[in-house]
Amino acid sequence: MSSALASELPELMIGVHAAAAAGALRSRGVSRAAGLALNGAALAGLAGLAGDARRSAHVLGDALRELGVTLPSELSGRRPVGVLPAPLARRRYRRVADVSYSEHGRFGTLDVWHRADLPVGGRAPVLVQVHGGGWTMGDKLGQAEPLLGYLAERGWVCVTVNYRLAPAQRWPAMIVDVKRAIAWVREHISGHGGDPDFVAITGGSAGAHLAALAALTPNDPAFQPGFTEVDTSLAAAVPMYGVHDFTRGRQGLWALLEGKVIGTTFATDGDTWRRASPALRVGPQAPPFLVVHGTTDTIVDIAQSRRLVAALRDASVPVGFAELPHAQHGFDALASARTAHTVAAVHRFLTAVHQREVPAGAGQTGRKRVAAGR
Repeated sequence: MSSALASELPELMIGVHAAAAAGALRSRGVSRAAGLALNGAALAGLAGLAGDARRSAHVLGDALRELGVTLPSELSGRRPVGVLPAPLARRRYRRVADVSYSEHGRFGTLDVWHRADLPVGGRAPVLVQVHGGGWTMGDKLGQAEPLLGYLAERGWVCVTVNYRLAPAQRWPAMIVDVKRAIAWVREHISGHGGDPDFVAITGGSAGAHLAALAALTPNDPAFQPGFTEVDTSLAAAVPMYGVHDFTRGRQGLWALLEGKVIGTTFATDGDTWRRASPALRVGPQAPPFLVVHGTTDTIVDIAQSRRLVAALRDASVPVGFAELPHAQHGFDALASARTAHTVAAVHRFLTAVHQREVPAGAGQTGRKRVAAGR
């Protein structure tokens, strides 16, 4: 967490080190010189990190240009306004909590976020958020909430999802639950003001894996047992710092998957592992993607996102890729300047897809598309 604080809230850490430097000035001898040197070096490094938020804005802008999205002024170097801290966003926009979408208790529940004045029966675009936690932990509360609040204020309906976790449940329970939640959205979201014909998805870490896989496997019967007739295609996907290729075992991935999540080995059950890998499931059905990953992520190697992006580009799928300088894993939990730029960029991407500024993927072929006009 200290590394995330430094990379996302460097101004706060600068204040801490400035106070420490002031204390060193009041001391004497070697301790004074050492304290000044150490805190001076730290201040210089933190000043560089403070510039990373501005650099991230330009990286995100480049990713949107790659998709052909017109850039508004909010994606300049200035911090976008209106991105709220998670507790405030949740308190203001979470309208319905713990709705059951399956028979699995709290693991089969979801929350619905939207603005208080959103009309029931409206046609607001919908975003589904899938939490991370290594497929073994986590909850629909506490992740991506600055993004959810930002979109809700701008007329979107957002749905946050719990799902069954390992090791109590093995793969593919997690993706089946995400698909069941999408099925619930198709059937019920109009009662909350949402448009069932425009549903996008996002998630972070393991949630990004599930979001990307859901977007790349519309109507796959292997992941929709008992509800194969439901259309689970999605309009767009925004995976953040995700795991996208299970055939690469860096950073302890294979041990986690073998021991807790899938329960088999890649050597003996390679087909299951490959079918669970978004980077290996890219095809003509893929919707537009915006992929975001930090360059100094110590939990999930950025190469995971690079492989997904390469596969999408090879298949001519509309994709933008933002490698955020010095961003850590889970950076967007904090309502920092970098998070604000990321949230604004995600909103612009999703709005552009909704308004057909970005071409729809084949997964939306035949579905009614209504421009947002927001």
